[in-house]
Amino acid sequence: MQICVVGSGYVGLVTAACLAEVGHHVTGIDVDAGKVEMLNEGGIPIYEPGLESLVARNRQQGRLRFTTDYTVCEEAEAVFIAVGTPPGEDGSADLQYVMAASESAAAYAPNGCLLVVKSTVPVGTTDRVADAVLPIAEKRGVRIDVAFNPEFLREGNAVDDFLKPDRIIIGVADDDAEALLRRMYGPFNRNRDRMQVMNRRSAELSKYAANCMLATRISFMNELARLCERVDADIEQVRQGIGSDPRIGPHFLYAGIGYGGSCFPKDVSALIATAKANDTRLPVVEAVYEVNATQRQWFIDRVMSAVATITEKPVRAAVWGLAFKPGTDDMREAPSIDMIHALLEAGVDVVAHDPVAMEVANGIWGDRIRYVGDPVAACQGADILIVLTEWLAFREPEWRKLAGSMRGRWVFDARNIYERSELQAHGLSYAGIGRGRAV
Repeated sequence: MQICVVGSGYVGLVTAACLAEVGHHVTGIDVDAGKVEMLNEGGIPIYEPGLESLVARNRQQGRLRFTTDYTVCEEAEAVFIAVGTPPGEDGSADLQYVMAASESAAAYAPNGCLLVVKSTVPVGTTDRVADAVLPIAEKRGVRIDVAFNPEFLREGNAVDDFLKPDRIIIGVADDDAEALLRRMYGPFNRNRDRMQVMNRRSAELSKYAANCMLATRISFMNELARLCERVDADIEQVRQGIGSDPRIGPHFLYAGIGYGGSCFPKDVSALIATAKANDTRLPVVEAVYEVNATQRQWFIDRVMSAVATITEKPVRAAVWGLAFKPGTDDMREAPSIDMIHALLEAGVDVVAHDPVAMEVANGIWGDRIRYVGDPVAACQGADILIVLTEWLAFREPEWRKLAGSMRGRWVFDARNIYERSELQAHGLSYAGIGRGRAV
């Protein structure tokens, strides 16, 4: 099939590359000429495991190209809209880019083309797109169908998630749209039928509901973690106890500093805004938002209390992990941003390490912090170590060497990846999340 994908960011680029990988001919469209030039020259604008080689292979084999020119939509059987929906001041999704891209594509799309909204959008947006596209299509004497097809991509695992989906949700208004999407997704759907067909509004809400449910589990565990510190219980043992119940399961039950990234924060806010716009409330989702905000500040306050006890000045803090999660360089809503800002405001010297996100971090802080390519080297002379991202490289540090290089003793573990007893054996003081009364 001939497919266009508007938007070459995280979702759009993964979608384009994976559709090309199964034999479709895909053209990526982006208004950023610099990004298009980079992609056509073999680079990619984001870090995602496996994506760079996937893009390169399909470009070389002639199934994937990039342009700023919407006229390429003239040959498309389907056009995906995968542009950003940043949150507004009230938390609602900003739909200007979705609407502009849809109208631009509709100006060239041929008769029978399917416009597929891939961006995460509030309930009713795809209907709004259909209403905007209809007069453009009628003026040109063509018929353009509109569908919604949410993405369920985990940063750090997005290529596998697309190529081996656990479900493919499509929101359609007619049989022709369903038939075209079934044909397009056929290569991903051979072993068993993973496609779930529903109306467009249900599909839109399913995307938000999925992310908000996962965020709810995280915030629930973070609430319990704070209680654990009061009653001298261990949240890791609690997690194992409840996660073994098949009605609950083990996923997304990890306490920590709270969720970040590009999806959970804005999707929780957008669902709350959607409810308000429809004269209703979602108290559970509102609580999820509030717990996440207070969890981050709760952890920062604990760190800053320790900093206040350190007499040698300036205090030096080593920070391991800048990206909001492992496997990505994405720092959108990353806990490291709030943590490092608080440290800098307190006059603390910050030395940071992250396997892939230091270049992105440099764009935020520049030379206000120091970046070190080795995690143990980052701890040289540090009074405190703060671990914010659970990269695999951080799982088994050389504690003896690390303890010998640090000036202070504090290790703050925002992801509960260490055991207190092991650190204490090397003379280090451990503070996790909900691991019993703080020492």
